[in-house]
Order: sequence, then structure tokens, then C-alpha cells
Amino acid sequence: MSFMRPETPVPPGLPVPCRDLAFEGVSYAVCEIRTTDYDILLRRADRAGSPYKDLGRLAASEPFDLAMNAGMYHEDFSPVGLHVEDGVEQAPLNLGDAPGNFFLKPNGVFFVDADGTPGVLETNAYAAANIAPRMATQSGPMLVIDGAIHPRFEPNGESRHVRNGVGVTGKTAVFAISHGPVSLGSFARLFRDALGCANALFFDGTISALHDCERYVIGGEYPAGPIVAIKARSSERPPAQ
Repeated sequence: MSFMRPETPVPPGLPVPCRDLAFEGVSYAVCEIRTTDYDILLRRADRAGSPYKDLGRLAASEPFDLAMNAGMYHEDFSPVGLHVEDGVEQAPLNLGDAPGNFFLKPNGVFFVDADGTPGVLETNAYAAANIAPRMATQSGPMLVIDGAIHPRFEPNGESRHVRNGVGVTGKTAVFAISHGPVSLGSFARLFRDALGCANALFFDGTISALHDCERYVIGGEYPAGPIVAIKARSSERPPAQ
């Protein structure tokens, strides 16, 4: 009997600052993060170098307000592309070609620069911009490039998965994750048409997860590699003991 991943049920509540949004018949959790109010961090492994894999394990060691899987990873949970934590590059920008979604070009980079401004850029544009990021995670494909849907996407292809990604509007990073399966074309239109993002990046599908530091709100059935963690600057959460 073949394995079929059950559709993630819509949770009773979402962590602030997230909201539910319906678009083209699919329900999403959308989290709009103003970098004037929140820090956006990237994490992958603990101090001993052991990958977290589980967003709940990260929550136990470094409490956050919400977290989501970020850029794609290899079987050993190392990043496929650029990975910058706290201003330190742990994996370089990947300009290569290979099979798979990561290499469905144009791919891109989500980053927060030294001034705290979030951005999404196509990989070559990022390489040319000489950005010194606080954090950066590379993934692919791009969903929206300067207001245009990725040229390789069908309007509503047959490949449907739970998906997550990120776009940017001004000083706000817009994270979205679907509650159920969705095509890449529809997911891209969500960012462009419903969320007003001129540039948006796909993080992953099937493994997609959202955690509120106490529980998985969506997903959790599969391990994660890079993890984006959001912390309110006014947060009084004590550090884990």
C-alpha cells in the first residue's frame, strides 16, 4: 500500500503575528514579520554541530515566537546553498546546475542585511549585490521575480504538496505555508496577487512546517535542515535551562 501524507488539519489558532488566508481554494497561514519589531534568525545545528532536525528541539534550546523550515538541504542536513547565521557564512552561494527544485532556475536567496532590511533576490543578482547579510538562506525555485511568475511554472500544475516560502514588501518579510496541497503556480500567485510581493522564494514542499515554540501548528512529520526563527524584540521569554 502506498504512503499518502494526510492533509494537515487547520489548527484552532495561529501564533501572533500570523493569520489565516484563503486563496484560490487553499487555506494558508501567513506571517507578516516587520524587522523593526522582530529579529529573523537562521539556525541549523546546536553548539556541538548536531543538526536540530526538529523545530521543537530548537525551541528547547533557543526559545522563539515562531519558526519554519528554510532553504533546502542534503541528506546529512547540510545546506544545499548559501547559509549565513549571525553574519557568519557557514555554506557558500551555490551557482551550480543539477536536477531538483533547488536548481529550477532562477533560484534565489532570502536575506536580512546589515541594516535589518529583508530581501529576496535571484541568485545571480544577489551575487552581484555584494550584500553583507545578518542571515541568508538559498533555495529554489524563485516563485516571483520582479513581479513575474517563474517562467517554468504551469498555471496550475498537477504536482501538489504542502508548501512554504517567503516574500518581501518593504521592511516586512512575508512567510506563508499552506494547510493543504497546492501547485507551485497557485502558490506563486498567492505571493504576487494576494500578498503584494514583487519577489518571493520557495522554501520546500511536503516537509513544510510551522512551530510556535510550544507545538507544531502545521507539519512536523519530517525533519528540517535550515530553520528560520522569529523573535519579538520585546520578548521576555527566559532562555532554556
